[in-house]
Amino acid sequence: MCLAIPSKVISIDKSSNTATIETLGVSREASLDLMQEEVQVGEYVLLHIGYVMSKIDTQSALESIKLYEEIVASMDDDEYIDEQYDTAQKTQ
Repeated sequence: MCLAIPSKVISIDKSSNTATIETLGVSREASLDLMQEEVQVGEYVLLHIGYVMSKIDTQSALESIKLYEEIVASMDDDEYIDEQYDTAQKTQ
């Protein structure tokens, strides 16, 4: 299962048909090749495997981002890493 986290369009390069997007503080390039409608700087989009797939309205995007931030904040990274390490060690 894939999760598409809303990303804000920061800039657009029409010559390469790409957008720079920001997702939870991380900027990256994404292709606009699969978009049938025009995307504007400042809009929110959904990204999947490097391609912008669709637009999402600002209110829905901000609500989703808030939920993702709460999920991340509630995770205990040390516990998760330890569980992965223990599982890997047991299979060797």
